[in-house]
Amino acid sequence: MKQVTAVKLAKAITQKGWKLARIKGSHHVYIMNGRQERIVIPFHGNTPLKVGLLKSLMNIAGLSEKDI
Repeated sequence: MKQVTAVKLAKAITQKGWKLARIKGSHHVYIMNGRQERIVIPFHGNTPLKVGLLKSLMNIAGLSEKDI
């Protein structure tokens, strides 16, 4: 799996219909109408997200590796 920054992931999930609900510190919280899950993306500079976190967030958002 390639390394992805928080900015790239945020762009990909907004294209899937997720909306930014709020920002608390360096964490951006995204929601989608009709779904109970929320996606919390940590924006820590330009560092890539860790693989486990990235896979989990992609699974919740319904993204594949091609979408990023």
